[in-house]
Amino acid sequence: MKEQLPSGGMELSPDEIEALDARWSSCWTPSEVAQRLAGIDSPWYVAAGWALDLFRGRQTRPHGDIEIAIPAARFPEVRHRFPGYVFDGAGSGRIWEDASPEVLAAVHQTWLRDPATGDYLLDVFREPHDGDTWICRRDEEIRLPYGDIIRRTQDGIPYLTPELVLLFKAKHRRPKDQADFEATVPYLSTPQRTTLTRLLTRVHPGHPWLADL
Repeated sequence: MKEQLPSGGMELSPDEIEALDARWSSCWTPSEVAQRLAGIDSPWYVAAGWALDLFRGRQTRPHGDIEIAIPAARFPEVRHRFPGYVFDGAGSGRIWEDASPEVLAAVHQTWLRDPATGDYLLDVFREPHDGDTWICRRDEEIRLPYGDIIRRTQDGIPYLTPELVLLFKAKHRRPKDQADFEATVPYLSTPQRTTLTRLLTRVHPGHPWLADL
């Protein structure tokens, strides 16, 4: 993904940023997303906080939105599943409505919007990859087959393996990220703890979470 943001877009005011919570209040659940994407050829998975709840087998806290991730080049397959909706590009406090190819090349978040209500229903991360190999946005030297990073619930909902979810959450360590870490670590296997320790040491040397692993 390019780092330079494209021209245009709308810079959100503080009031508009605050109002996003309401616009996301009708977002779908993981089950609803899985139903809408059933049978799609592209690998995809639930990411972020919802992924950790799917790993633990129950919802542990409210979620203000829902994020999934796909290989960037496979985005058209997802886009075609939602006729009548619009995908907006989002990044750095700006929104590009009905994102153009230029915007899609520059930002990785794509918000699915219901044009009738203005509500956002789904956040699609378009991730870097090399064919069937996932590439970490935090460190492009971290590369894994999609089959190694996707887990599934008993009813088949795909989600990102928890050690990678926590790696992404480690950057900002917001209160909800800290709470997710503390709630998830007891459920990690020894190999998962080892992997998270290795990745944190590489991407965020000296991170406070290392002492708890």
